Amino acid sequence: MEQYEPERLSAPQLAAMRRSLDNGRGALTRRSLLRASGMGALTLGGLGALSACGIPPAKRDGDAAESDDHSAAEKQVNFSNWTEYMDVGEDEKSRPTLEAFTKRTGIKVKYTEDINDNVEFFGKIKPQLAAGQDTGRDLIIVTDWLAARIIRLGWAQKLDHANLPHAFAHLSAQFRTPDWDPGRAYSYPWTGIPTVIAYNEKATGGRKVDSITQLLDDPKLKGKVSFLSEMRDSVGMTLLDMGKDPGSFDDADFDAAIGRMQKGVDTKQIRRFTGNDYTADLSKGDIAACVAWAGDIIQLQADNPAIKFTIPAAGYITSSDNMLIPAKARHKTNAEKLMDYYYELPVAAQLAAYINYVCPVDGVAGELAKIDESMASNTLILPDKAMAAKSRAFRSLSSEEETAYEEKFAKLIGA
Repeated sequence: MEQYEPERLSAPQLAAMRRSLDNGRGALTRRSLLRASGMGALTLGGLGALSACGIPPAKRDGDAAESDDHSAAEKQVNFSNWTEYMDVGEDEKSRPTLEAFTKRTGIKVKYTEDINDNVEFFGKIKPQLAAGQDTGRDLIIVTDWLAARIIRLGWAQKLDHANLPHAFAHLSAQFRTPDWDPGRAYSYPWTGIPTVIAYNEKATGGRKVDSITQLLDDPKLKGKVSFLSEMRDSVGMTLLDMGKDPGSFDDADFDAAIGRMQKGVDTKQIRRFTGNDYTADLSKGDIAACVAWAGDIIQLQADNPAIKFTIPAAGYITSSDNMLIPAKARHKTNAEKLMDYYYELPVAAQLAAYINYVCPVDGVAGELAKIDESMASNTLILPDKAMAAKSRAFRSLSSEEETAYEEKFAKLIGA
């Protein structure tokens, strides 16, 4: 069998991963704060999962491995997810939406919260995928960069959209065409993860902060501004402010964005680059305004009404967690039915009400309002059309680009 050597991780890539693990989104709990996207959320033990060599893929790039589907004879589906990423009943044990699915379809769901970070989980399933074997999982949820890698290696099954009528009809426009899975041939999003601007209106004297330009140039904010230590978030937001598309930028654009932030460092406009630790400083007012993760803001606002957020006119960065069916999964049709179930409006609303992340299901507001009117009007959970239109994704990077860009970003932030 032909041998395939996955991309080896460079020193800058490994350093970026460690930053994310130490204090970025990778270090955070699921309900209270967001975790890493991009190349983050790695454990040191999991680094080998992406740097090992001599692994034969199930198929070559993009050719999904087919499997014998036992869905009709075996009414079950094995679903692996992150912790606290599913609705729970008042008894703190039951799973209302999953139980309703089983009652309706007769398909039993073995639900396992065995994903703690992307690469650690990839390390669990990679040996079986590489050997062309069943992982024992029919449905998994991984962040967009890892979903892209699994699809590229041919380790995800192509979806039968005849089994996904609700998903096809209700998927929000902002999530329909990622560059790593055009037309959602292999995946559907579970949630979206926005990067926004946040500020403490007491610390700003009641002034609104709504652009990267203001963060970098407003003398009244000097020394009270922070950016994120995740490259895709800070560079992506700066590119947008400069009128560049994070989905199609080139090396010169990237260098210009780095230079723009470097000026902020040199003039001490930027106090520091942070992971999740900006939240405490923002609440206290030591940081007046910053680039922030939307999930943090929902939590902070519950305790501090002075915390506000804005969506820049130039746009904002959104990443996503995504449902995939691994190669050789035994219950593909059953998994597709479960995927589609979570795009039914009442079900999507029930899930969104519990996990408080951006819901990728269009038209769900009415159902969510029946549960909680405040959630239905919260644009960090249900972006309105104007906000959704400003959403942009950071484009996929080659290994060479990732190495070069992370090296430049690390120099910028002093990592």
